[in-house]
Amino acid sequence: MSKKILILAGDGIGPEVMTEVKRIISWMNARGLTDFTVSEGLVGGSAYDVHGVPLADETMAEAMDADAVLLGAVGGPKWDSLDFSVKPERGLLRLRKEMELFANLRPALVFDALAEASSLKLDIVKGLDIMIVRELTGGVYFGQPRGITTLENGERQGLNTQVYTTSEIVRIAEVAFDLAYKRGKKVHSVEKANVMESGLLWREEVQKLRDARYGDIALEHMYADNCAMQLVRNPKQFDVIVTDNLFGDLLSDCAAMLTGSLGMLPSASIGADIGGGKRRAMYEPVHGSAPDIAGQGKANPLACILSYSMMLRYSFGMLDVADMLDNAVQDVLNQGIRTGDIMQAGATLVGTSGMGDALLKALEARA
Repeated sequence: MSKKILILAGDGIGPEVMTEVKRIISWMNARGLTDFTVSEGLVGGSAYDVHGVPLADETMAEAMDADAVLLGAVGGPKWDSLDFSVKPERGLLRLRKEMELFANLRPALVFDALAEASSLKLDIVKGLDIMIVRELTGGVYFGQPRGITTLENGERQGLNTQVYTTSEIVRIAEVAFDLAYKRGKKVHSVEKANVMESGLLWREEVQKLRDARYGDIALEHMYADNCAMQLVRNPKQFDVIVTDNLFGDLLSDCAAMLTGSLGMLPSASIGADIGGGKRRAMYEPVHGSAPDIAGQGKANPLACILSYSMMLRYSFGMLDVADMLDNAVQDVLNQGIRTGDIMQAGATLVGTSGMGDALLKALEARA
């Protein structure tokens, strides 16, 4: 039975990199590797320009009905002056909230051909393969009460509340432990239990879950500040890191720069099982809309392509097809083909479509 994919290319370089993903989807469909029906919609600033909102209700309904959503990027200076309630990013947040995408998977993978692009020494990052599992729908970004008020003495006060429940902690920890089974069977749980009650609860609940159901997974607890330090000191000690919304936001960006380029990093946001083993899910590159190069054909499409690979892997269980795509990316990099963001001396510089051409050629060679 054909699976339904909703593509939301978004703003900036989103449409350019998504064009290359659509070429790969078409190639795989034509060869019988996949059977995907693709529809497209608007999100972010492009949606605001047409509908007056960053995500139309009709598009939200399509996302809820899709087997998976692939998103490009949202935002840009064109929409900076909009009211907060209709900024492009609100469309992305609505998707995450209404699809109940509570688990954000952020791999930090260093391809051998790009190891020298990292700001860290080669021996520290070569072979690095970390998965950060970030809780996405709770914590300080969503906790109540929140807001800005004026106190009796005339001062203004900004308030945000960090709050987690047992069920929120357990379900994100389950994702991390289940991933660890498929990787190195090691999880670091990261919080600030030394100064935050929410962190103490996090530590206790993750430990209880591990002891009750995941006894063969190695679990270590680590304070978030120490984790940040260890990521740049000895990152290969980590395999799976599970952490809350705020710390996950910070640590995943820190880990991203170990790889040398945001243009290479995919992500997945996963929801709960809604029956029949199906989970709502959205996949997107980490790099953002990059308005400074939008429309110039310079953007690196590999992060978006690797996000599609994550979709194959985590939404559809097509491990062999995902491996083929990942290996084709490796082939292209080993051939010295580069977009500007990962350019190295002696390499061949290509644009967005040139990288797509090279990848399709590599896939043909592996088919």
